[in-house]
Amino acid sequence: MVTEVYLNDTPISITKYEEKSVNNLIQISVEFLVTSDDYHDITTLLYRNTFHVKIPERNITFHGVINNYSTSLTNLYKENQVSTFSLQIIEQLK
Repeated sequence: MVTEVYLNDTPISITKYEEKSVNNLIQISVEFLVTSDDYHDITTLLYRNTFHVKIPERNITFHGVINNYSTSLTNLYKENQVSTFSLQIIEQLK
């Protein structure tokens, strides 16, 4: 099972991982937990929208773009909150 992905060299511990091919492009769907302490850093990273994706456990690297994104909570500025982030990234050809 894949437990970590890297987005622009930022490691993210994940709780769910799915991978498939869409029109011969890699698409991954991941879920991960974000605490109120990490919220700002993670959302700042995700606002970039395009990433160098690395999945060491699958020996996969690609450039990708967010295809879908959601959170279970929208206000993580309150202390001691945890949200599940769902993120789908699809490979983008240069």
